[in-house]
Amino acid sequence: MGLLNGIFGKIVDSVLQQVKEAAQGNASTANKPASAPARQTSTTTTSYVRTELEREKSPAEWRAYFRDILQAECAGYGIRENVPVTELAGYSTEEFKLYKTRPRQAYKAEWGQPYSFVLFEGIQPKAVVMLGDGHSHDSNVKYLVARMYAKKLGLPYINFYTQMPNERGYVISRLRRFLH
Repeated sequence: MGLLNGIFGKIVDSVLQQVKEAAQGNASTANKPASAPARQTSTTTTSYVRTELEREKSPAEWRAYFRDILQAECAGYGIRENVPVTELAGYSTEEFKLYKTRPRQAYKAEWGQPYSFVLFEGIQPKAVVMLGDGHSHDSNVKYLVARMYAKKLGLPYINFYTQMPNERGYVISRLRRFLH
């Protein structure tokens, strides 16, 4: 136990010394005239740098990322993007249960979120891949309507949350399980 206390004490002392040095450096640069450039001091602390996979991607970058994976892994399928629900389900108003509080609410197909990707064999749709952020797939009525119409059409529906890393291997393994 004494060994751990000694090591822990050294770490705490080191961190406190770094904080003190950083505070002194900030205080000395704050007292300099505005025309003088601030002196950069190097400290021994390491900063965390996001890797390419961890940086936030724009919606267009996510779409391109998934398009590339789908083209490589689903070569036997035709792939279409941003497909309106009405293109597959037609214009219909059906009653189904999306929420417990509204068990017989009517939902129109045009209210559905367009499908991010639809996989086709010839002209026949075979599966739907949806991208969304936050909890959009679980609570946003547009996604719920789109999912319900995919289910009514008998189309497998898989979703990916774009706030998650979605590493290539993970996406491929989920797609393979989904399609086979």
